Amino acid sequence: MPMPAGPGRALLRVFVPSLRRGFKSMKWETVIGLETHAQLSTRSKIFSGAATAFGAAPNSQASAVDIALPGVLPVLNKGAVERALRFGIAIGASINRKSVFARKNYFYPDLPKGYQISQYELPIVQGGAIRIVTKHGEKTVRLTRAHLEEDAGKSLHEDFHGMSGIDLNRAGTPLLEIVSEPDMRGAEEAVAYARTLHALVRWIDICDGNMQEGSFRCDANVSIRPQGETTLGTRCEIKNLNSFRFLERAIEYEVRRQIEVIQEGGRIVQETRLYDPDRDETRSMRSKEEAHDYRYFPDPDLLPLVVSEPWIDAVKAALPELPEAKRERFQRDWGLSAHDAAMLTQSREMAAYFEDVVSVGAEPKTAANWVMGELSAALNRDDLDIVASPVSSRALAALLARVRDNTISGKIAKEVFDAMWAGEGEADAVIGKRGLEQITDAGAIERLVDVVLAANPKSVEEFRAGKARAFNALVGQVMKASKGKANPAAVNELLKRKLGAR
Repeated sequence: MPMPAGPGRALLRVFVPSLRRGFKSMKWETVIGLETHAQLSTRSKIFSGAATAFGAAPNSQASAVDIALPGVLPVLNKGAVERALRFGIAIGASINRKSVFARKNYFYPDLPKGYQISQYELPIVQGGAIRIVTKHGEKTVRLTRAHLEEDAGKSLHEDFHGMSGIDLNRAGTPLLEIVSEPDMRGAEEAVAYARTLHALVRWIDICDGNMQEGSFRCDANVSIRPQGETTLGTRCEIKNLNSFRFLERAIEYEVRRQIEVIQEGGRIVQETRLYDPDRDETRSMRSKEEAHDYRYFPDPDLLPLVVSEPWIDAVKAALPELPEAKRERFQRDWGLSAHDAAMLTQSREMAAYFEDVVSVGAEPKTAANWVMGELSAALNRDDLDIVASPVSSRALAALLARVRDNTISGKIAKEVFDAMWAGEGEADAVIGKRGLEQITDAGAIERLVDVVLAANPKSVEEFRAGKARAFNALVGQVMKASKGKANPAAVNELLKRKLGAR
């Protein structure tokens, strides 16, 4: 109904533009919580004996339990429970000695039973925390819970004209849903949390972390609020983000969208959204359901899950040294920075590789630089996991030993590493074959220095006039004349002496 003319309407016309101007000048804070589904690495499903292997022909791994034939009963997979316990202990959470499975009721074509078996009021894991490292420092992200549930099937749209296909191979696949508190304040922190969590579930061997196959996927709950405000804003959930890059881009887009909506005088509606990577935008999918919409109630076919103290103790004793403890040890014992320690513990395999390099005599900081630098760059370039590295940890340690004993320079070491990567053999063999031994003889280096000084009088003059860059140019000329084999420290020392520099 239109507002009648009069002073009230005039006031409204004045007030709304001024309100919008206020919103546009306001500073906003982003608030993010993540819900992560980690597919547990059991060979069979959570309530049936059907296989969980990826890539099978559609509906070839769907048992009578998975497709909800009348009269069948679920039987809980002990391996899935043990993996949940591993996770709960690793994050310092409380393990509920008694937890309950519930039915989450909703209709979708790929959900044969018409409900999903999950945990609601009494999950197996409550609380805990994940420590993340960003360029701004370290931060603790609290976890709300982690609960066991079964996955749904998959709807297929692309290969059918005017129809959808249903593949129930995923139905019943065991998941651990990990829910964080809304502690993250931007896309960078969210990605750091997701990466740290991804590394942890792989580290403790509960999930293979394969994001392309859907084994690890995130839902991001994103809201904004004025800086300084403590009340949470209305959140939107972005579903099924299966790469760290998509997670970052989706959050950044959604934050911009929400700010624009509010600045234009609109309001945020709580809803579920999907991220379209081709158009780099989020799109509305459906209004966000509340818990009561799912009509949760205890599953009458499953007894409460009771976890004994001896079982928890046995799981705890079998855990490896955890990433956070290893990071702290790397910093304490080897003097690494928090950033370097975090990078080296991104995976259990990388940490083991680094430790092996150090164990045979490499200086920790030098080893860290090479593992994070040359080695990681080569692995990324060739799309290899570190366990498939053509240069073993012992071979890298042998190369670094040749730098340490001045057989080769650090620059030449990179050439040797590339040759080792290409399969030319160990460091000593490559050095000998290519004649790369460093020139350390003082007389030989002095002769090279004399030649360079005589050939570059302008650089000598510029250095003596106070131009420091001229000295670096002269060093470069000597190294070029020696084909990179002259000892850089000796070159620097001789040049300084002959130029009268201190």
